[in-house]
Amino acid sequence: MTRTLCLAQDPASDELLAKDPFALLVGMMLDQQIPMEKAFKGPKVIEERLGAFAVREIAEMDEGEFVVVASTPPAIHRFPGSMAKRVQELARYVVEHYDGDVSRIWADGDGAAVLGRLKSLPGFGDQKARIFLALLGKQRGVEPDGWRDAAGDYGVAGARRSVADVVDAVSLGEVREFKKAAKAAARKT
Repeated sequence: MTRTLCLAQDPASDELLAKDPFALLVGMMLDQQIPMEKAFKGPKVIEERLGAFAVREIAEMDEGEFVVVASTPPAIHRFPGSMAKRVQELARYVVEHYDGDVSRIWADGDGAAVLGRLKSLPGFGDQKARIFLALLGKQRGVEPDGWRDAAGDYGVAGARRSVADVVDAVSLGEVREFKKAAKAAARKT
């Protein structure tokens, strides 16, 4: 099952995320230390500035020029220079290892295998990889055997703990409340 994405809370940005798996991957990579919606708008900002959102073009672009693309207000991230470098590193990895076809990361194997490939991506640690696997399963119809187990708590049906569970403004609020409560609980321990 695939559903209309509502991650950026902006129809044009969400449309790009839905049609371009690399855009979705980049949005996930950018989702740190900024509001989720801004992170997932980043690929659309890049597309508007380059005229297209193309993994090979991003990978091959001069690093300094790409930093300017990412840093021009509104910047794609609160740390646009370092995140521009990470986006390019991710693009280069996808070109080198998957011939530019990001969907090959999850095209075969079980949930554990897909999780392993996600964890090997630049900018993706264990938690981010599990969240992205849950996002693929819950919203993009990518459901390899054992994906929910591999995604851990992020794969639980009906959960409201991550971007994988955001389907509208209401669920976004629920996810934010969950994260706020989890941070408060962590401070108490």
